[in-house]
Formats: sequence, structure tokens, C-alpha cells
Amino acid sequence: MGWGDLGAFGEPSKETPNLDQMAAEGMLFLDFYTANPLCSPSRAALLTGRLPVRNGFYTTNAHARNAYTPQDIVGGIQDSELLLPELLKKAGYISKIIGKWHLGHRPQFHPLKHGFDEWFGSPNCHFGPFDNRALPNIPVYRDWEMIGRYYEDFKIDLKTGEANLTQIYLQEALDFISKQQASQQPFFLYWAIDATHAPVYASNQFLGTSQRGLYGDAVREIDDSVGKILSHLRKLGISENTFVFFTSDNGAALISAPKQGGSNGPFLCGKQTTFEGGMREPAIAWWPGHIPAGGVSHQLGNVMDLFTTSLSLAGLQAPSDRQIDGIDLLPAMLQGKLIDRPVFYYRGDEMMAVRVGLYKAHYWTWSNSWEEYGKGIDFCPGQNVSGVTTHTQEEHTTLPLLFHLGRDPGEKYPLRFASDEYQTVMERISIVVQQHKATLVPGEPQLNVCDRAVMNWSPPGCEKLGKCLKPPESDPKKCFWPH
Repeated sequence: MGWGDLGAFGEPSKETPNLDQMAAEGMLFLDFYTANPLCSPSRAALLTGRLPVRNGFYTTNAHARNAYTPQDIVGGIQDSELLLPELLKKAGYISKIIGKWHLGHRPQFHPLKHGFDEWFGSPNCHFGPFDNRALPNIPVYRDWEMIGRYYEDFKIDLKTGEANLTQIYLQEALDFISKQQASQQPFFLYWAIDATHAPVYASNQFLGTSQRGLYGDAVREIDDSVGKILSHLRKLGISENTFVFFTSDNGAALISAPKQGGSNGPFLCGKQTTFEGGMREPAIAWWPGHIPAGGVSHQLGNVMDLFTTSLSLAGLQAPSDRQIDGIDLLPAMLQGKLIDRPVFYYRGDEMMAVRVGLYKAHYWTWSNSWEEYGKGIDFCPGQNVSGVTTHTQEEHTTLPLLFHLGRDPGEKYPLRFASDEYQTVMERISIVVQQHKATLVPGEPQLNVCDRAVMNWSPPGCEKLGKCLKPPESDPKKCFWPH
């Protein structure tokens, strides 16, 4: 989902009344970022409070390549990483993930092995349908075992875009909240729905209801679901004791626009890039009676901050034996304070850019390769900015491209190298980058090796359902990442 997809962020059709109401009752974060312009690394960052280059969710196969966890990936979240639900257990929390996990699908990477108590959802995206010979259909799990597969037991109609998954995920959320409230149990719910990821889907009651086509239908259903979750918290009398945060894992995928892609508002490019459109996200914090209603914050925020903020809310300290990149946002939310901190934009193993205050310096620029672009793959459709949206990896480490995001949120006008403003700002930014790189210890890359034998052929529980498939011989290979 993109920064420009919600009415509260200026989307003109105003089709997100519940999220807009959530913003009116809570706080909008206008300068909130993901930790990576792609799905898996940003989710790993959210749950560990650490940059993907530290937690292992990156590749060294080729310079500055994005990578994620497809079915044939060998790696996943390592045991050495401490995830938010593991830490919340110390304060008596019960944790559930609903929807997409995407941090590795092999048994050792299962969410219930990493702190979650319950899971309903899938280890991968809802791609398919596959033939179960060359590629197996993706499983859907309830806790430890699969209960079916996408397209077989959980239908997605690619012709009409109809699927009931968001309604199923909604009911799972409502039931979990009711159960924990009845037992007076503190809880953490990670509601990771994926209806706006192509192939986009929505349930029958929402199909054809948006001015924005199928993508808008999916957004409307997510909006309706969030409204129902917040109403449920109110009905149960726990709204003033529940902190809720809404955001996205990366910017809208313009590669699937206009029919199956969203809007990144005034920002440059989209998912897969480290331009603002790929990494600045819609973000709303809601906690009635605590966060002042109608607030708007310019605090530089990041999904990694949700890790540290959640621990703070639970009365816990962040781990001190490792570098934590997330900060506690409670002072920004509750007292309106602004905390000075940089935002780093990574792509694979390379720091592409950094934001300090209102300035953003690009040390490398790249959208995607000429070869891929020639095949019609475009992460920046209609947005060519000469010397910025480059199709070769361009190094600017000697003279970074510098933008003032207040005056130029679309990254169209680099500051002149000879200007006093450029010299003064880059002196400050250079110190921040030097300090960051001096303390950076990259984790062991998890997204380097692929093997068809590790796909979802025979997930736990497949025997009971008669849905086990025979895997091919193991043949590990270096994963290929074109972007």
C-alpha cells in the first residue's frame, strides 16, 4: 500500500472512511518509513527492530539487489534474532500472527518457534495457482500445521479478483481479541493482510465498489476491516488500553499499476526502489485517551520503531546485547516531541541513501536494469528524473545527490554541489554516515541460496489432508535477483 492510498493522506476518492476516522481520533505520521522497499526484509525489521543488513534479510549475490523469501529460498529468520513476541512473553503477552509471515517457510523458521503462540495464515505470498509438479501451491497454516493450500482450499479467482481471505483474517482477529479480553490476557496481534499485493483480491461484497478498480476494492475491504477491529475494541471496553498502529511494508508496486497498483502520492517511484515512493509509508497511531486526537507528527519514524515502542508500552527494555535501530516513539505520540534521528535507505547490502532532518542524500541511485526495463518492468512509470531514476547502478559517494524533501518531496531538483546549503548539510550528513558505517556489523545473509527441494511440498500436517507432494532432489543454487 502506498502513502497516497488513504483519504487522510489526500487520496481524492475518499474511500477509506474508517482509516480516515482512525487518523482523526489518533495521530498521522507523515514522515514514516519502512526499513526496506520489499516485503520480507521490512517484516524482519519490524519484528527485530533491526535493519535487514543486520538481521540477515539481504543478499550478497549481486551489489545492491533487493531480495525476499520465495518458495525456493533456503534461509529465513535466524534463532539468534530476538523477535518482538519472544520478548513480550516476559510481560505475560499472548501473541498471534494473522496473514503473511514471509520470514522463511522451512520448519525451523515457523513463527511459533520465534515467539508467536498462534498463527493463521501463510508463509509466502498468495501467488499461483501452481501445478503441484513444477511448483507446489502455497499452504495456509493454523498454528503448527497446514489446513489447506491457496487456490485449492482457499479460493482466489484471478479472473474476477474474488477471494474471501480478508473476511477470514478479520474474523480470526475479532475472535482472538475476544478470547484474550475474556481471560484478561494482555495480547499482541500482528494482522498482516495482503489483499493489496498483486494478484489483488477482494470479497464479493466489495468487488466493483471502488472508483479505483479492483485495487481500490481491496483497499476498501481492508479499511472496513480496520473499522470493525477498532469498533470491537470499543465494544469490549478495552480501546483505551490498546495501542493500534497501521502502516505498510513497502510503497505501492507501480510495476502492477494502474490496475493492480496503488498510489505513492507526490513521491518518486515505488516498491523495490529507495526513492521516497518505495519507502515512505502511510502510518496512523491510535490509542484513545492517550494519543491526542487529530494529531499530525513530522517525527521521522520507521517500522523498526514499532519494536522498541511496543516493548516500552509493555514496560520492557530493548535487548542491550545487539544494535537496535528502532527508537521509542512514545514521546512523539504522547508529548509531541521530535527526536533527532537519521533514516537509512538500504537495498541489499548497500546503503543507498540517508535522510537527516528535511534533507536526503543519495549515495547510490538505481531503479532497475536496462535489461529488465526493456522487458516492460518499470518501477517509476511516467517519472523519469534525469540522473536520478537511473537504470545502471550509479555511485555518488564522492558527491551525493542532495534533496530538500520539504521543498521537493518528489526528488526532482538536486541541490547544486557548489551551493553553501549543499556544503553545510553534507558536512553534517557525512558524520552521521561515518558513524553508522563504523558500527555496522552485517548479519549472515539469508537470501543467497535457493533450492527447489525446500519448497512447500510437504508442510507439517499435509499427511492428514492427503496433500503431501514429492519433492525433487536437492540442488542448492545461488539465487538470482535481477533488481
